[in-house]
This record gives sequence, C-alpha cells and structure tokens, in this order.
Amino acid sequence: MQVMQAESPQIGATSTGVSEIEIHRPPYTQRASANTMKEIIHGVLEKELAGQIYQGDRVQHQTKAIADEIKDKLKALNLPRYKFCVQAVIGEQRGEGVRMGCRTFWEATTDTYASDTYINDSLFCCVVAYAVYLS
Repeated sequence: MQVMQAESPQIGATSTGVSEIEIHRPPYTQRASANTMKEIIHGVLEKELAGQIYQGDRVQHQTKAIADEIKDKLKALNLPRYKFCVQAVIGEQRGEGVRMGCRTFWEATTDTYASDTYINDSLFCCVVAYAVYLS
C-alpha cells in the first residue's frame, strides 16, 4: 500500500485552492466623504441654476456642463485611486413627481454616493455623484 502526502498550499492560495485577493483600502483621511460631495453638488447647482428658467433646447448643454463641473471639483479633492461618476437630470417643473433609482454593487467601506436636488418655479435638477475606490 502506497501512502501519498498532501502538498502544502502555496503562498497566496487557500486550502480550497482559490487564491486570496489582497484588498487595499484607503486610510480614513483619504476616503470619499458623502457630506463633502453633497456640498460640492449643492454649490454647483445653486451657482448654475439660480434664476434660470427651463429651456428645452438648452437642457442637454446644461446637464453636461453641471455634471462636468461637479466631476472636476470632485477630482480636485485629489483622493488617490477614486473614480467619480456624475449623473444630472434637468426637467420642467410642472408639479408632477419624478422618481429616480439605482442599484449598485460595491465595497460599502470605501465607495459612496451623494445626491442633491434643485427646484425653482420653472425647473428641477437632480444630481447623483458616485465615488468608487479602485483596489
């Protein structure tokens, strides 16, 4: 009868044979803050939309300009390894409701989002910004 010895697992492999993935997380001081993101969004919305009226032919340009400005300000936070995604929606204020939804799959300890809504008598604007840490 022959006895076989089991090989010891290799470095980086578990007993199940699946390799371990090293997860990198940023220090607490370099994590994206939903409060800071919301302040940036709010500031841009107030600056860009105060006193504006809804003009259907300008909406495409306005949403792009708002999203780009918010993204640039988020990038200026210089948070290493973070990627930002900004979605802006502008619509005519008619007293009707609007619902927005999103489903995400991410690391709750490092990734976050912030949103804000601007409303006046003529228009509404909803902005959502996502901060995703690339590990």
